[in-house]
Amino acid sequence: MTESVSFRLRRAEPADAATLADFAARIFEETFGPDNRPEDMAAHLADRFGVRQQAEEILDPAVITLLVEEDGRLIAYTQVTTLHAPPPCVTEEAPVEIGRFYVDRSWQGKGLAQSLMAAAKNAARELGGRTVWLAVWEHNPRAIAFYQKHGFRDVGSQPFRLGADLQTDRVMVAGLG
Repeated sequence: MTESVSFRLRRAEPADAATLADFAARIFEETFGPDNRPEDMAAHLADRFGVRQQAEEILDPAVITLLVEEDGRLIAYTQVTTLHAPPPCVTEEAPVEIGRFYVDRSWQGKGLAQSLMAAAKNAARELGGRTVWLAVWEHNPRAIAFYQKHGFRDVGSQPFRLGADLQTDRVMVAGLG
């Protein structure tokens, strides 16, 4: 018997900031914590995933934050933005960034990420994009494979600072044709 998967996709509202901050920090730490120093992880989480930061991003017209919920519980989200200039290796026309793309581990492999990626690409189009780009940690092969499956190709790298640790992200690009 096939498991029935039901979830709701919606735009984030300012009232979602605290829930989003908690969820984003938890998923980031679960995903990258085991491979990084605790002090670097703590510094990064404090800098990027506070309630204030999430509220500001939700309110910013250059950011579209999409939430996925099951029975009112946050299970995934993405942020699509034009806030950051793409790195020089992104040479395609009208690039828009998928800045965050997080799916709760319990929902991975159930088709939710495919729906979220389609929604992220639609959000990029809404922001005027003809191309979408993202940065993914070079030591995250599962994510890289997922993005490749969805039409992204590796075009270069950029530095990523996690606390005091300077790391390398792969930069990937897909057309929105």
